[in-house]
Amino acid sequence: MFDQINGMPVHALVIHAAVVFVPLLALVAIAYAVVPRWRTKVGWAAVLLAIAAPATAWVAKLSGEELRERLVADGLSGPPLAGIDDHMGFGTLTLYFSLGLAAVTLIMVFLTLRRSERPLPRVAQLGLTVIVVALAAASGYYVFKTGDTGAQAVWGSTS
Repeated sequence: MFDQINGMPVHALVIHAAVVFVPLLALVAIAYAVVPRWRTKVGWAAVLLAIAAPATAWVAKLSGEELRERLVADGLSGPPLAGIDDHMGFGTLTLYFSLGLAAVTLIMVFLTLRRSERPLPRVAQLGLTVIVVALAAASGYYVFKTGDTGAQAVWGSTS
């Protein structure tokens, strides 16, 4: 299912969605957490991206595993395979951090939407904001590292 579409590796097609959606989730989640007056404007985007970003990272991970299996079956081994394994490790971390960011973002949106019933205590809001910013930074970092190691695995060193 996640191997090929019309002879093209699914991984090459779906990674672009993860590369766009995970950083967008990070930016929108930070905006939602840090600038309360923007919440009504970006809340819907935060919710949609909290669903799309981890979903695309998950499909990228599964399709990458399928691609690796195909390459190993075709005889890939040694340093190139080690580079792909490094890339896969960073991809897994990207998935985990994007899932964490998505969960905390959805919790924050849910709790701040309830503010008319009972406002969220300031310390809880500050704690969620710190967690969102930290997870957004980690997600952004791991998207970069995943992309960099993937490019190195495919294209080699450019230096």
